[in-house]
Amino acid sequence: MRDDAGGFDGAMMRRALALAVRGWGQTAPNPMVGAVVVRDEEVVGEGWHARWGGPHAEIVALEAAGARARGATVYVTLEPCAHHGKTPPCVDALVAAGVRRVVVAVRDPSTDARGGAERLRAAGIEVVMGAEEEAARELNAPFFHATSSDRPWLTLKLAVSIDGAIADHTRRPGWITAEPARREVHRLRAGSDAVAVGAGTVRTDDPVLTVRDAEAPRVAPARVVFAAARLIDPASRLAASAREIPTIVVGPVVSGERADALRARGVELVEAVTLAAGLAALRSRGIRSVLVEGGARLAGALWQASLVDRLVIFQGPVVLGAGALNAFGYVPGTEVGRAPRLRVLNRRELGDDLATCYAVSSTPEVR
Repeated sequence: MRDDAGGFDGAMMRRALALAVRGWGQTAPNPMVGAVVVRDEEVVGEGWHARWGGPHAEIVALEAAGARARGATVYVTLEPCAHHGKTPPCVDALVAAGVRRVVVAVRDPSTDARGGAERLRAAGIEVVMGAEEEAARELNAPFFHATSSDRPWLTLKLAVSIDGAIADHTRRPGWITAEPARREVHRLRAGSDAVAVGAGTVRTDDPVLTVRDAEAPRVAPARVVFAAARLIDPASRLAASAREIPTIVVGPVVSGERADALRARGVELVEAVTLAAGLAALRSRGIRSVLVEGGARLAGALWQASLVDRLVIFQGPVVLGAGALNAFGYVPGTEVGRAPRLRVLNRRELGDDLATCYAVSSTPEVR
């Protein structure tokens, strides 16, 4: 039994949010959405948006509830859509099902889909807005961010030692974290439109930047390389697989023999003098979220330019000592009293490693 309406509503919305996450990597460009149908304080149906183009969460939950949806309360993590897209409006299904009350976490920011709350109220259905709103906005931060920004939502991921280093004094490739943390990185990749590194990381590690140790996303994330001074080698593994997975090199110089060789392998070259301009170019290509995985120069440049929205630190239980490459070694020094304190969004243990997500910018508002 519930202690009060607010507590029960919050608990049911958290359940809906947990369902929404099951669509990770499968729903973009749509948001992840979950729904729970409750009658007489009993869950009678639930669902989530499992894949772009498929039925929305409310429809799945109503079908699971069947006739028990009449007179019920529906908890949904995003305002039910009021337009014809890939599927009919969800508000029509809610009205037809005879639900009594709809609890919504957050309004839909898109101008074509929003307005569901007003249509539900016009049909005599009680609508409550704002249950677990911040968590709902955080879950779909790139979706909300895209409505008001000309650049992608950017998450900077760094794997560091206890003493804050991302590489030892030799600079040779090596794992700081263990397999559970590395699997989580692949899950983050699966939920991003693009994975990005600096050209130095490509020269040192020759990565492929694909999703391997997580459920395959509906669309493989593009690979992006920020090349401030020199383009990547046409013989790199990224260039070799550019015709299978979109590969974009962003930098101030996109001409010459190396540029021609990269284009011949299917690499797209984007001319941009600044990181901000490069990110804007990615956004214009439909990329709404970018996971940046290093290295230190790129991390420092993004940090200085205030282009980081979320910082994810994977800390391994090792000390690398003198000569190691500090994760923020290219960020100008700040007096401890002037350094902004970042808000911790979540922190958890992954085996012996520790993963922490920090909010650098605010969670996107609904406009």
